Amino acid sequence: MAAAVLSLTFASTQAQAEVQTKVIEYKVGDDTFTGYMAWDDALGQKRPGVLVVHEWWGHDAFARRQAERLAAAGYPAFALDMYGSGKHAEHPDTAQGFMQEATRDMDQVKARFMSAMKILQNHESVDPSRIAAQGYCFGGAIVLNMARTGVDLDGVVSYHGALASPVKAQPGTVKARIQVYTGGADKMVPSEQVAGLVKEMQDAEVDLTLVSFPGVLHSFTNPDADKIAEKFGMPVAYDKDAAERSWEGTMRFYQAIFAR
Repeated sequence: MAAAVLSLTFASTQAQAEVQTKVIEYKVGDDTFTGYMAWDDALGQKRPGVLVVHEWWGHDAFARRQAERLAAAGYPAFALDMYGSGKHAEHPDTAQGFMQEATRDMDQVKARFMSAMKILQNHESVDPSRIAAQGYCFGGAIVLNMARTGVDLDGVVSYHGALASPVKAQPGTVKARIQVYTGGADKMVPSEQVAGLVKEMQDAEVDLTLVSFPGVLHSFTNPDADKIAEKFGMPVAYDKDAAERSWEGTMRFYQAIFAR
């Protein structure tokens, strides 16, 4: 599926001492999307870039903060939008509807992902030959599926993402190295999914690292998870230790895959 991409800068701010950010509007087909680019303009050389895929609520401040953290660590990042401009859910039923519409077929998912990837690769701060993607919850499933379909990524990282998928990795197809961080008590990602992913990736001879945090629930990286649990009665919770350890592991992962 071909996707036309048009990017326009809406705003520019200085998030930290060196980190610059831009809100970017772009088109995929006839639909409009709003993403967020963050980079350190003091590095003086093109750097590996990272795509950030949001939770099922939609493109939000949490996804943007992850892009800023990556930029501060030396990785220009683009927090993409899988749903469309203005589609951010305040209720689980709305989020479910947005997710179902966005993932109704894999061609659409891939078109939206690849359009955002092109924006990242074309940014002045990015080495287009060195790209990774990381996703949270819904976004974790998206980045895994992009790896499964053979998108040319150096690595993908899934945080508390769904691991089961109708799309299966095949030997020789997956180009990315994969890291997965999951909660051992995550009711949305049960142990059967964890075991299934390990078997799938072993059978496909994929380089997989999987970390399961005992007793940890879904959405453990998001400090707002506790408020969501209280408001909607959902089995989610922030876990500071798991959040910090998964981030530290991700930084080591990027240092390894981009060591050239």
